[in-house]
Amino acid sequence: MTENPLAAELPMFFRYYGLTYRVDGTPDGGLTGHLLNLRTGRIEEDASHIQEVLFAMGEDITVLDEARYVELTEIKRSRALRGEGPIFALYDAVQAVYDKAKEESRRLEPEEHALIRTMRARTFGLWEQEFARRDAGEAPTFEFDSLLGGTAAEPS
Repeated sequence: MTENPLAAELPMFFRYYGLTYRVDGTPDGGLTGHLLNLRTGRIEEDASHIQEVLFAMGEDITVLDEARYVELTEIKRSRALRGEGPIFALYDAVQAVYDKAKEESRRLEPEEHALIRTMRARTFGLWEQEFARRDAGEAPTFEFDSLLGGTAAEPS
């Protein structure tokens, strides 16, 4: 097995044409990628963009740290997906913080930024848990739809 020269830097996180993309190592020393799909809410394996994100940096592809990756993923999900349950209640709570600041004609306070980051990290984790349950054959704990058309429902 060949040592991956990027191994110490993995995972790597990117904004890729408005979506989030993660590059991970594989057990055989290779690379794979994962792209956010806003029709399903999932972060799906898609290695087809690895070369582009690693070598074609520019306006449409930027490097992110993990916290910004989580934040952008959740911003995208909150705008594209609708449903009921704790994830969507947290999205509503984030929006309420923004709405209150706007109503008061002010910028967000540092504490509000921290609260929003915490709520987005929580929703990210809740999505990961939900998809892990579904992948294990368990029934969904909630239903949701994509505003991008089609359905976000899992195939039977």
